[in-house]
Amino acid sequence: MSQYDYDKSTAFLGEWESYQWRVLLLLSLTIVPSGFTGLSIVFLGDTPAHRCHIPAAANLSAAWVNISIPPEPERTGESGAAEPSQCARYKLHALREFTERGLEPGDVNVSGLETEPCLDGWDYDTSVYTSTIITEWDLVCDDSWKNPLTSSINFCGVLAGSFVSGQLSDRFGRKVVLFASLALSNVTSFLQIFSPSWPVFCAFYFVIGMGRISSYVTAFVLGMEVLSPRVRTAFSTAGVCLFFAAGYMLLPLFAFFLRDWKNLLLGLTLPSLALVPLWWYVPESPRWLLSQGRIQEAEVLIEKAAKINKMDAPQIIFKSLQKTSYNICALLRWGSLRWMNSVTIAYYGLSLNTSNLHGDVYFNCFLSALVEVPAYVLSWVMFHWCPRRLCLSSSLVLCGGFLLLIPFIPQNLTSFAVALEMLGKFGVTTAFTIIYAFTAELYPTVLRNTALATCSMAARLGSIIAPYFIYLGRFWVSLPYVLMGALTVLTGALSLLLPESRGLPLPETVGQMQPFPGYGPRTKPGLNQD
Repeated sequence: MSQYDYDKSTAFLGEWESYQWRVLLLLSLTIVPSGFTGLSIVFLGDTPAHRCHIPAAANLSAAWVNISIPPEPERTGESGAAEPSQCARYKLHALREFTERGLEPGDVNVSGLETEPCLDGWDYDTSVYTSTIITEWDLVCDDSWKNPLTSSINFCGVLAGSFVSGQLSDRFGRKVVLFASLALSNVTSFLQIFSPSWPVFCAFYFVIGMGRISSYVTAFVLGMEVLSPRVRTAFSTAGVCLFFAAGYMLLPLFAFFLRDWKNLLLGLTLPSLALVPLWWYVPESPRWLLSQGRIQEAEVLIEKAAKINKMDAPQIIFKSLQKTSYNICALLRWGSLRWMNSVTIAYYGLSLNTSNLHGDVYFNCFLSALVEVPAYVLSWVMFHWCPRRLCLSSSLVLCGGFLLLIPFIPQNLTSFAVALEMLGKFGVTTAFTIIYAFTAELYPTVLRNTALATCSMAARLGSIIAPYFIYLGRFWVSLPYVLMGALTVLTGALSLLLPESRGLPLPETVGQMQPFPGYGPRTKPGLNQD
C-alpha cells in the first residue's frame, strides 16, 4: 500500500470548525457511561459494618444480647478500644444457660467464653446503604474473598473485550463496534439487576467489562482518526477524559440518592439510552475506510464534513490505495507498550480504595473523581508542549513518590494521608491519559485499534490484580501504597526507553512506525511493510 498523508489531504477542512466540534462532543458523550459504571463497584460492593445476628428464638436477656459479640483486638476504633467482632459471637447455648440461671454479665468471666461463627447470618448497618451485593449474598467473613474477586472478574471481561474488540474494529469498522459495545454493556447492566445469585451477577459483570472497554477504546480511536491534529490532541487528552471525569463525578451523586444496589444499577443504566440517536450523527473513520481500500466511501464522508463546515472539497481527495490487512499477531513482530500494567494497578487501586478512606464514602469518591479534572487539563498542556516520554515518566514518578510517603504519616494525620493519596491519584491519572494518546500516536491506522486494545488488554492484568492490592491492606494498612508506589516509580524510569512521537504525523502504514527498543520492523519475505 503506497504511503499517503491523510492530514494533508484533509487540511482544507480546517481545525476547530463545526464538523470537528460535533465529532469531538458526540464521541466524548459516549464516554460518560464508562465514567459512572466503570467504578460503580465502589458502592455496589462496599461492605457496611456488620455483626452476627442473634435470633429472637435464642431467648436471651437484653443484657446478654448486648455483650453477645466478643471484641476483636485486631480492629480498633478511633478511641483505641477493640471493635466488636464481625465474624464471631459467644456460643448462644452458654448465654442462654446464664439467662435461665438469672446471671448477669458482671457475674461471669465473659472473656473466657467460647465463640462460634455467625450461624444465623449477619445484621448490617443501614445508615450508609440500604443494601449492597455484600449484604444481598453475605459476602463477608469466610466469603469476603469474593468481594475483590467481583472486581477482578469485571476486569477479566475488560481483558477479553480488549482482545476481541480491537480486531473486530479493525475488520468491521469503528462505528459498528462502538455502538454494538454500548448496546451490549447497557442491556447486560439492566439484566444484572435481576441476578438471583452472586455467580450470575459476576457473569453479567464480566460481559459489562467487555462492552465498556470496547466502547471506550473504539470511541477513542475513532476520534483520533477523524479529527484534525490540534483537535485530536485536545480530544485524546482533555475531551474524552473530562467527560469520563464528569461521569465519574456523577457516580457518587447517583449513589447518594439511590442507596439500594438494584436501584443504583438501574439509575446508572437508563441515561445511556440517550446515546441511541448518536448513531445517525457519528461518522465512520475515513482513515479506516482508506485502509480497507474503500476510497469512494471515505471521500463521501469528507465531502459531508466539508458541507457541514461550509467549504468546497476538491474533486480528488485521496489517491488510489491497495488494501492491506494485519491482525493481532502482527503486533508481535513490531513490539507493543508493556508499561500499562503498573499504571492500571495504581489507577484502579487508588480509585477502588475510596470506600476505605477516612471520612464520608460519597465525598471521598467525588474527591477522587474531581482530582482527575486538573490532571486531564495538565495532561493536555504537557502533551501539547512536552516530549511524550518526559510527560509519561514525570507523571508516574510523581504518583509513586507521593504514595511512598504515605507509610511515614502518623495515624492521627489521616487528612494529610488522604491528601497524599489524592496527589498520587492526580499523578497516575495524568499518566493514564498520556499513555492512551501516546499509544495511538505510535501505531498505524491498519493496526491502531488492535494495538490500543492489545495494550489495554495487557494492562488488564494490572487492573485484575488491583483489588487484591487493596485487600493486602488488611495485613498492613500501608502495604498497598508501598507496592503501588514502587511499581509506578520503576515504570516511570523504564518509560524513557519508549520511542518519541511528538510533532510527527499519525502513521498510516506499518512502514511508517517508529521502531521500539529491541524490536523494530522485521521484514519477512513477501511481507510489504507499506
